[in-house]
Amino acid sequence: MAVRKVLFACIHNAGRSQMAAALFNAAVDPAKAQALSAGTKPGATVHPEVAQTMRELGIDLSSATPRLLTDDLAGSVSMLVTMGCGEECPYVPGVERDDWALPDPKGRPLEEVRAIRDDIRRRVASLAEARGWNR
Repeated sequence: MAVRKVLFACIHNAGRSQMAAALFNAAVDPAKAQALSAGTKPGATVHPEVAQTMRELGIDLSSATPRLLTDDLAGSVSMLVTMGCGEECPYVPGVERDDWALPDPKGRPLEEVRAIRDDIRRRVASLAEARGWNR
């Protein structure tokens, strides 16, 4: 069975999509699925408040670099999960798509970033369980 690729996309690829990809890759069996992340207007670095709240879970995003969401990248995956990029996120025929309405964590107090992170963690766990991708 081929490894399924899931792409998490937001605007800056510095918050929501970085958290989702890291949490997904920590939760799933890497022989079954793996996550990538990208943004329509990538930032320079992962937001510091995002990196801090992920470190609390033992996940280090210090070397993560935001990347541009291209049509080619979107077309190379089996599922695209968008998070706030709206019309800027590409539509790719044949790629399953879901949209998670999540607030942007940039500049928010840590307790709000933790709540966003925990919401993403629940959604990732639900997706992994529904598809049979759990470790």
